[in-house]
Amino acid sequence: MKARTSHGQHTLGREYFVSQEIYREELERIFMRCWLPAGHVSQLEQSGSYFLFELESESVIVLRDGDGDIRAFHNLCRHRGSRLCQERSGRLGERIVCPYHAWTYARDGKLQRAPNMEDVDGFDASALGLQPVSLDVWEGLIFLNLASQPEVFGKSLAGLDARFANWQFPLLRAGDRRIYEVDANWKMFFHNFSECYHCPLAHPQLNKLTPFRDSENDLEEGAVLGGPMILRNRDGSMTVGGERCAPVLPLLDEAQRGRIFYYTLFPGAFVSFHPDYVMLHRALPLAIDKTRIVCEWYFHPDAIAAPGFDPTPAVEFWDLTNRQDWDLCANAYRGVCSRAWQPGPYSELESQLAAFDRHYLRMMGEIAARDKSQGAA
Repeated sequence: MKARTSHGQHTLGREYFVSQEIYREELERIFMRCWLPAGHVSQLEQSGSYFLFELESESVIVLRDGDGDIRAFHNLCRHRGSRLCQERSGRLGERIVCPYHAWTYARDGKLQRAPNMEDVDGFDASALGLQPVSLDVWEGLIFLNLASQPEVFGKSLAGLDARFANWQFPLLRAGDRRIYEVDANWKMFFHNFSECYHCPLAHPQLNKLTPFRDSENDLEEGAVLGGPMILRNRDGSMTVGGERCAPVLPLLDEAQRGRIFYYTLFPGAFVSFHPDYVMLHRALPLAIDKTRIVCEWYFHPDAIAAPGFDPTPAVEFWDLTNRQDWDLCANAYRGVCSRAWQPGPYSELESQLAAFDRHYLRMMGEIAARDKSQGAA
């Protein structure tokens, strides 16, 4: 097991949680430039199916076209900017029609019809297709990047690569979904997910199944952080009662069957690989003090189709744990907003928080200034 170190770091300063100026910088430097998880390929099983990904003023249509390819376009008409799709998800016909002036687009984004524009000098329909959004897929998860020139997708998931191919995540299907909106800054949730220092007190049910000391970190720097925890019952899982609620995913080896693998994907997700299911949290800021978190539980389709399939033990276990965590995050956020609060030291059990902060500050372009003021680790 690797030794952990927080390098003597302290928590981020109060201004990183209360400053609207810093929050606006986060949106521009991080959320408008990083690869963000938008959904899973199973949400787009049929030709024409779509869902919307929305962040601040941006709205993106993610759809499957007639050739079976997944595409993403800014959800706006090239005429006067009207939103084309207003429902969060659904199925499109052969064409996407603007509800304002009936400009009509194919599912590949090409402008097919623009009423009463034929006599406009210089009008070129081929130059007025829907504006594409960069898209890539990793293990069934659909990622978007809103930047005009995004970084290479693989760099954003450095370290994960194909190590979780045995879970066959692209084949899995959601057994349940819960959506939470919590009054806390988005960084609080990454901090909370990245340590089990709080588990013995806050999560007695969880700590019974995976004792907080039985863990290690195998990714300790960069955009992807985390590692495995050992199940006390190697034939169990993270459920109410500690038993598996579905058969073990068929390709897992013996070591993978006895562990839970937890990773944060900066800046928008936590993914947890269990023996019998995969759990995904997608987190996006709604405001400096409010975060939406979508939690989904993915199972093998054969398990879902089997008589008596019931994901409730996993869903109820994590819904309880989620709500315990959200209360902790909201309570801590109220504290760091106080003018009296000063940054506290990280314990060695919080080394992943220190690593998150380092990556965050690099993305904000502030790591050099912080190192200079506090002394480089």
